[in-house]
Amino acid sequence: MTEIVLDPIATVHRSDRTEVDDRFEWGGVAAVIRLDESRFTPDAVSGLTDFSHLEVVFHFDRVPLAKIETGHRHPRNNPDLPLVGIFAQRGKNRPNRIGVSRCRLVKTDGLDIHVLGLDAVEGTPVLDIKPYMAEFAPLGETRQPAWATELMRDYY
Repeated sequence: MTEIVLDPIATVHRSDRTEVDDRFEWGGVAAVIRLDESRFTPDAVSGLTDFSHLEVVFHFDRVPLAKIETGHRHPRNNPDLPLVGIFAQRGKNRPNRIGVSRCRLVKTDGLDIHVLGLDAVEGTPVLDIKPYMAEFAPLGETRQPAWATELMRDYY
Protein backbone atom coordinates (compact mmCIF):
# COMPACT_ATOMS: atom_id res chain seq x y z
CA MET A 1 0.00 0.00 0.00
CA THR A 2 1.05 3.56 -0.63
CA GLU A 3 1.70 5.68 2.42
CA ILE A 4 -0.52 8.74 2.65
CA VAL A 5 0.67 11.71 4.65
CA LEU A 6 -1.80 14.43 5.56
CA ASP A 7 -0.97 17.77 7.15
CA PRO A 8 -3.78 19.27 9.20
CA ILE A 9 -5.14 22.49 7.73
CA ALA A 10 -6.64 23.70 11.00
CA THR A 11 -7.26 22.91 14.66
CA VAL A 12 -10.44 22.94 16.71
CA HIS A 13 -10.32 25.78 19.27
CA ARG A 14 -12.69 27.20 21.83
CA SER A 15 -14.78 24.07 21.85
CA ASP A 16 -17.12 23.53 24.77
CA ARG A 17 -15.74 19.98 24.90
CA THR A 18 -12.24 18.94 25.86
CA GLU A 19 -12.77 15.26 26.69
CA VAL A 20 -13.61 12.52 24.20
CA ASP A 21 -16.92 10.91 25.20
CA ASP A 22 -19.40 9.26 22.84
CA ARG A 23 -22.35 10.09 25.09
CA PHE A 24 -22.22 13.85 24.51
CA GLU A 25 -25.01 15.72 22.84
CA TRP A 26 -23.26 17.84 20.20
CA GLY A 27 -26.05 19.91 18.64
CA GLY A 28 -25.43 23.07 20.67
CA VAL A 29 -21.67 22.72 21.06
CA ALA A 30 -19.88 25.82 19.78
CA ALA A 31 -16.37 25.60 18.38
CA VAL A 32 -13.93 27.55 16.27
CA ILE A 33 -11.94 25.91 13.50
CA ARG A 34 -8.75 27.95 13.19
CA LEU A 35 -6.96 27.62 9.86
CA ASP A 36 -3.17 27.33 9.88
CA GLU A 37 -1.92 30.90 9.41
CA SER A 38 1.37 29.69 7.95
CA ARG A 39 -0.51 28.15 4.99
CA PHE A 40 -3.68 30.19 4.54
CA THR A 41 -4.97 33.72 4.34
CA PRO A 42 -8.58 34.81 4.87
CA ASP A 43 -9.02 34.41 1.09
CA ALA A 44 -9.28 30.65 1.75
CA VAL A 45 -12.76 31.09 3.27
CA SER A 46 -14.05 33.62 0.75
CA GLY A 47 -17.66 32.72 -0.14
CA LEU A 48 -17.96 30.12 2.61
CA THR A 49 -20.62 32.10 4.50
CA ASP A 50 -22.98 31.62 1.54
CA PHE A 51 -23.44 28.06 2.89
CA SER A 52 -25.36 27.09 6.02
CA HIS A 53 -23.45 23.90 6.80
CA LEU A 54 -19.98 22.42 6.47
CA GLU A 55 -18.57 18.94 6.24
CA VAL A 56 -15.45 18.74 8.38
CA VAL A 57 -12.94 15.91 8.08
CA PHE A 58 -10.75 15.49 11.14
CA HIS A 59 -8.35 13.11 12.84
CA PHE A 60 -9.33 11.22 16.00
CA ASP A 61 -5.85 11.93 17.31
CA ARG A 62 -6.61 10.84 20.89
CA VAL A 63 -7.50 7.27 19.99
CA PRO A 64 -4.49 5.11 20.90
CA LEU A 65 -3.32 2.81 18.10
CA ALA A 66 -3.95 -0.15 20.42
CA LYS A 67 -7.66 0.77 20.53
CA ILE A 68 -8.19 0.67 16.75
CA GLU A 69 -10.84 -1.84 15.65
CA THR A 70 -10.68 -3.74 12.38
CA GLY A 71 -13.38 -6.35 12.90
CA HIS A 72 -16.74 -6.19 14.56
CA ARG A 73 -17.79 -4.82 17.92
CA HIS A 74 -20.84 -3.56 19.74
CA PRO A 75 -21.29 0.17 18.91
CA ARG A 76 -20.08 2.24 21.89
CA ASN A 77 -19.17 -1.12 23.45
CA ASN A 78 -22.81 -1.52 24.47
CA PRO A 79 -23.62 -5.25 24.63
CA ASP A 80 -27.31 -4.43 24.09
CA LEU A 81 -26.46 -3.34 20.54
CA PRO A 82 -25.64 -5.85 17.78
CA LEU A 83 -22.13 -6.86 16.82
CA VAL A 84 -21.40 -4.96 13.59
CA GLY A 85 -18.23 -4.36 11.62
CA ILE A 86 -16.25 -1.17 12.14
CA PHE A 87 -17.37 0.01 8.68
CA ALA A 88 -21.04 -0.40 9.67
CA GLN A 89 -20.67 2.24 12.40
CA ARG A 90 -19.15 5.68 12.82
CA GLY A 91 -17.08 5.07 15.96
CA LYS A 92 -13.80 6.85 16.57
CA ASN A 93 -11.73 3.63 16.79
CA ARG A 94 -11.53 3.37 13.01
CA PRO A 95 -8.47 2.03 11.17
CA ASN A 96 -7.32 5.49 10.01
CA ARG A 97 -8.97 7.38 12.90
CA ILE A 98 -10.75 9.73 10.48
CA GLY A 99 -13.93 11.51 11.52
CA VAL A 100 -16.46 13.32 9.34
CA SER A 101 -18.98 15.72 10.80
CA ARG A 102 -21.63 18.00 9.37
CA CYS A 103 -22.04 21.17 11.36
CA ARG A 104 -23.75 24.54 11.12
CA LEU A 105 -21.61 27.45 9.95
CA VAL A 106 -22.19 30.46 12.19
CA LYS A 107 -19.66 32.91 10.76
CA THR A 108 -16.09 33.39 9.61
CA ASP A 109 -13.69 35.87 11.15
CA GLY A 110 -10.34 35.98 9.38
CA LEU A 111 -8.93 32.47 9.70
CA ASP A 112 -11.51 31.47 12.32
CA ILE A 113 -14.55 29.48 11.25
CA HIS A 114 -17.25 29.49 13.94
CA VAL A 115 -19.50 26.41 13.96
CA LEU A 116 -22.19 24.65 15.99
CA GLY A 117 -22.50 20.89 16.32
CA LEU A 118 -18.99 19.81 15.34
CA ASP A 119 -18.39 16.53 17.18
CA ALA A 120 -14.68 17.08 17.67
CA VAL A 121 -13.00 18.24 20.87
CA GLU A 122 -10.59 21.08 21.67
CA GLY A 123 -7.26 20.61 19.87
CA THR A 124 -8.51 18.15 17.25
CA PRO A 125 -6.55 18.36 13.97
CA VAL A 126 -8.78 19.23 10.99
CA LEU A 127 -7.83 17.65 7.66
CA ASP A 128 -10.36 19.29 5.35
CA ILE A 129 -13.42 21.54 5.28
CA LYS A 130 -16.05 21.44 2.55
CA PRO A 131 -19.30 23.34 2.14
CA TYR A 132 -22.31 21.07 2.44
CA MET A 133 -24.27 20.99 -0.81
CA ALA A 134 -27.65 19.26 -1.05
CA GLU A 135 -26.60 17.73 -4.37
CA PHE A 136 -24.04 15.62 -2.51
CA ALA A 137 -26.71 14.09 -0.27
CA PRO A 138 -27.77 10.56 -1.17
CA LEU A 139 -30.15 10.15 -4.09
CA GLY A 140 -33.43 8.51 -3.17
CA GLU A 141 -34.51 7.24 0.20
CA THR A 142 -31.99 6.12 2.77
CA ARG A 143 -32.27 3.32 5.31
CA GLN A 144 -30.55 2.37 8.53
CA PRO A 145 -31.15 -0.16 11.29
CA ALA A 146 -33.29 0.78 14.29
CA TRP A 147 -30.31 0.48 16.66
CA ALA A 148 -28.50 3.28 14.77
CA THR A 149 -31.52 5.58 14.95
CA GLU A 150 -31.84 4.95 18.68
CA LEU A 151 -28.12 5.40 19.29
CA MET A 152 -28.09 8.77 17.52
CA ARG A 153 -31.41 10.05 18.91
CA ASP A 154 -29.79 12.52 21.33
CA TYR A 155 -26.41 12.96 19.61
CA TYR A 156 -27.27 16.31 17.99
